[in-house]
Amino acid sequence: MQNQTTVNEFILIIFLYPRHLECLIALGFLASYLLILSGNIMIIAIILLPHHLHSPMHFFLWNLSCLEILITSSVLPKVIASFLTGDRSISYVACITQCFFYFLLGCSEFVLLAVMSYDRYVAICNPLRCSMVMNAQLCFQLVVGSWATGFLATIIPTILVITLPFCNANQIDQLFCDGLALVKLSCVDMSFVELLSFMTSSAILLGSLILTVVSYTYIVATIFKITSHSGRNKAFSTCSSHFIIITVGYSSCIFMYVQPSGSDISVNKLVALLNTVVTPLMSPFIFSMRNQQMKDSLRAALKRSMNFSRKHINF
Repeated sequence: MQNQTTVNEFILIIFLYPRHLECLIALGFLASYLLILSGNIMIIAIILLPHHLHSPMHFFLWNLSCLEILITSSVLPKVIASFLTGDRSISYVACITQCFFYFLLGCSEFVLLAVMSYDRYVAICNPLRCSMVMNAQLCFQLVVGSWATGFLATIIPTILVITLPFCNANQIDQLFCDGLALVKLSCVDMSFVELLSFMTSSAILLGSLILTVVSYTYIVATIFKITSHSGRNKAFSTCSSHFIIITVGYSSCIFMYVQPSGSDISVNKLVALLNTVVTPLMSPFIFSMRNQQMKDSLRAALKRSMNFSRKHINF
């Protein structure tokens, strides 16, 4: 405790490669980031503009796209800048801020995925009551509840992390400022904070996963009761995109946060990369390509854009 010191910045040990490779990796990250932004913004624009896409499913989907943009933006710009400049440092305030918003947005996203699975359950298992149950007011309350749950799950661990003393240790072996990595840098026994973080992660991830599994159990049972082959395929197609995203998202985060300490750090980095780059990059293409209404709206938007361009050129 006598060796405590005030840490003003941290060093992110992301990936160590030769300088020329780091520049190429930075360009790859930049291209991925631009694709994530453009893809999710495209989904938001398609859903908000046409009137016929203002359904509960599409309302939750554009909120999910907003979360994907924010989560990626909380991590990738700093990673890209670190590779381009070679500067791995991040200030104490920026580190704590990144840690807070990353976990706030991540927890909110998993709760929202559970909400989306409940919406699919109501739409498929109780289609006649869907419009009455999933009304605009309830949808808004569920989205606000997702954000509130993420905030409550994040604020207490973040406050505890802020109070941590550090003993000349400021190197974080991760892509971003991870809360558990900060706890391990402390020079006091923080087993309680690690336990609290583990319990919080387990409650959010496993709790929302259980709700999702229960919803999909009823959904699959209902789908198999449908006698029409085309009706069964249509029901499966409305759920398949959501199911793919929750499978990738839950598996990666459970691997990172709901596990004993002492796991392989390099593997955790790759899983973090999957969660912050690959999943947000997949989401727009999966949801837009596997949803017929989204494809029809995209074709209509492209057609209107081409017609407008032609008229403008002729003028």
